[in-house]
Amino acid sequence: MSSKEKNSVTILTESQLSSRAFKDEAYEFYKELRKSQPLYPLSLGALGKGWLISRYDDAIHLLKNEKLKKNYENVITAKEKRPALLKNEESLTKHMLNSDPPDHNRLRTLVQKAFTHRMILQLEDKIQHIADSLLDKVQPNKFMNLVDDYAFPLPIIVISEMLGIPLEDRQKFRVWSQAIIDFSDAPERLQENDHLLGEFVEYLESLVRKKRREPAGDLISALIQAESEGTQLSTEELYSMIMLLIVAGHETTVNLITNMTYALMCHGDQFEKLRQQPDLMNSAIEEALRFHSPVELTTIRWTAEPFILHGQEIKRKDVIIISLASANRDEKIFPNADIFDIERKNNRHIAFGHGNHFCLGAQLARLEAKIAISTLLRRCPNIQLKGEKEQMKWKGNFLMRALEELPLSF
Repeated sequence: MSSKEKNSVTILTESQLSSRAFKDEAYEFYKELRKSQPLYPLSLGALGKGWLISRYDDAIHLLKNEKLKKNYENVITAKEKRPALLKNEESLTKHMLNSDPPDHNRLRTLVQKAFTHRMILQLEDKIQHIADSLLDKVQPNKFMNLVDDYAFPLPIIVISEMLGIPLEDRQKFRVWSQAIIDFSDAPERLQENDHLLGEFVEYLESLVRKKRREPAGDLISALIQAESEGTQLSTEELYSMIMLLIVAGHETTVNLITNMTYALMCHGDQFEKLRQQPDLMNSAIEEALRFHSPVELTTIRWTAEPFILHGQEIKRKDVIIISLASANRDEKIFPNADIFDIERKNNRHIAFGHGNHFCLGAQLARLEAKIAISTLLRRCPNIQLKGEKEQMKWKGNFLMRALEELPLSF
């Protein structure tokens, strides 16, 4: 989106937000929004009218605001219920990310014990082994595409083993995950995504049947057997929860590892500082989460009760979308916000969200990134971009900030 186009646009559409052109210029656009229009109008097709939030303080407030709901059915009357946009919508949307209390609490309780500090630390040796094995494969070539060869396989292997799903299916998960996070109401895209989601549902049905026959010590088996407050998961909730764990269990971490490596490659002084002072790794990860937030835009929140924000009435059924990427570059919160500084103090980023829906897997993502980046720098100390940084392309994607590829030589 050019500067001329940005100045003339009064309403942003889903297709614009999802475009590669928008991703390329998003940070400058967000900067202008934070200054002059922190509540920006959106047109989201069948979903209706929406608003884009760009300031940090507004994001913090709205991520905890009880007037905003994740479950559309908690906003509308029975007469207002819309037909499903996708044939397989019911089977893949009944998870905790799309729920409100008390359902959210019930669903989160079923899985949170698998993501405790103690459980995550037990994965450290396994993650280290995976990182080393992946680098063993590419190191003789002195070249790799970080996304395909390292950043994607590492977290998908980890979450696959946690869930107890066959590792050979991981490429299918990649395709299905993209269909889920690739929000679009364009008819041809809806049809294509619905077909892919149908494949995902069929896969989950087969997987659950097998786990019912042969339960094991994995998370899917535990979910099948689980009871919380005396209530088992419904079939739709079970499928939706497995889907969420597969997608969220790797998608954010792929982007964290890739975006952090890219930021280090683009800021040679910070890269060298981290190589010389590996004890800065934790701080560097937090700065990477802030600087190129893996999740650029939050999933949809629906307005259940009207309220006023920046002099504008937000009406019932309006959609609220929060730019975590913009909030994490807010100059009022982060001095020199556009500078990548691995020693940044008081880094209060919200890359993993805030409030009830704070990312359950945040600690796992941080550990995976720490091991992945530390191992990469130790084993490939002369690593560098293969090509110019201007040649690197951001994916056109609604939710995520993700590079298509990151070619590296070493």
